[in-house]
Amino acid sequence: MKIEQIYTGCLAEAAYYIESNGEAAIIDPLREVDAYLKKAEHRNATIKYIFETHFHADFVSGHIDLARKSGAKIVYGPTADTSFESIVAADGEVFQIGDITLTVLHTPGHTPESTTYLLKDEHGEPYCVFTGDTLFIGDVGRPDLAQQGELTMEDMAATLYDSLHNKILNLPDHVLIYPAHGAGSACGKHMSKETFDTLGHQKEVNYALKATTKEQFVKEVTEGILPPPQYFAKNAALNRLGYESVDKVYKKGLNPLDPEAFELLANQTGALLLDTRDPDVFAQGFIPSSVNIGLNGQFAPWVGALITDLQHPLLLIVEPGKEQESLTRLARVGYDSTIGYLEGGIAAWITAQKDIETIESIAAADFVNLTEAGADIHILDVRKTSEFESGHLKEADSFPLDYINDWTTELQSSEKYYIHCAGGYRSMIAASILKARGIDQVVNVAGGYAAIKRN
Repeated sequence: MKIEQIYTGCLAEAAYYIESNGEAAIIDPLREVDAYLKKAEHRNATIKYIFETHFHADFVSGHIDLARKSGAKIVYGPTADTSFESIVAADGEVFQIGDITLTVLHTPGHTPESTTYLLKDEHGEPYCVFTGDTLFIGDVGRPDLAQQGELTMEDMAATLYDSLHNKILNLPDHVLIYPAHGAGSACGKHMSKETFDTLGHQKEVNYALKATTKEQFVKEVTEGILPPPQYFAKNAALNRLGYESVDKVYKKGLNPLDPEAFELLANQTGALLLDTRDPDVFAQGFIPSSVNIGLNGQFAPWVGALITDLQHPLLLIVEPGKEQESLTRLARVGYDSTIGYLEGGIAAWITAQKDIETIESIAAADFVNLTEAGADIHILDVRKTSEFESGHLKEADSFPLDYINDWTTELQSSEKYYIHCAGGYRSMIAASILKARGIDQVVNVAGGYAAIKRN
């Protein structure tokens, strides 16, 4: 028996490769599926099943492409309804993979179709559970994403409590918990950086599992939930209804354009210019109206939170060699409308003597001196509300990046704004968006709040 957790940090997502006696299964695969196919081929195994724990909201799964390329069957839990061929399994149904089995445990609460899969080893003993977004390490799934009819998130939380207590918590304490996400995902509130644990230990440390009553559980699980990112519902729909093959996405997006062709296509299509370079590099020179969301950060979640139209055409500016990675990470959250990239990167644009803009940065020490001197300046703290409440500059106002599409209109194009986040990644995103929207006088505080506190 082989179980491999395949963890993708930028999404805080875990897929799983399971194999026994020449047969394999994949749980919650990512959009790009060649790695799973190669792994099975290398081990001379046949992928028999693709198990989905639920209709994921924070990424587009690779189930459809993987089924087409491998011949494997897609399996969902009870109540799932798909527009493509799939097995909607019954609660308690058993699937054989070589010498091991996966048993379907219907565990609604996060979503109605949420399902946990119990793996029993070659001896028929419970070994681990793949819990999807039902049970995380340190947390449980948020109950507000799939409310139906008159059901409230409190109703869903109560259902989640029943699922946990009737299907999972009665398993042996040695059983391993393998969830779909870890810290950094918006699918829970208090997820651990650990990506697996024993059930027994989670009973001791997981705040939600320590609740002594259903009422306490519902209160604690629903307390402080922030609205989900706008792309969640759209990704869930793609996972249920289907999507374009990622191969076609690559073919369309891996379209090299010289500066003249890039500029012409941008003007013809009204495409969003997305620059995926590091923030500090971007600030030194970028194409006017381009938006910076750096690959070396929480790229896909921020794209999903800030770019509201999945179908809007995109043109990419990337570090040479990062074209396919940028496309892959966009496709993971359903952004399939890239129509090309600037061949040769920003250097080609500069060589062609095209217009360039920059964003002013100020060292944290100089910024502190400015505030201590009593300068009348506008400071935008773009961290999350919870971060702002835990400590902030008395002169700063809270303008969370998550909601920039709501608060941009509150700013004046004639004013100058000093922007900071925790370390600099989010503040550059905000500065680039504001600059693209006509707020020209933006200054990025280098190093963010962490550097400010050191000074």
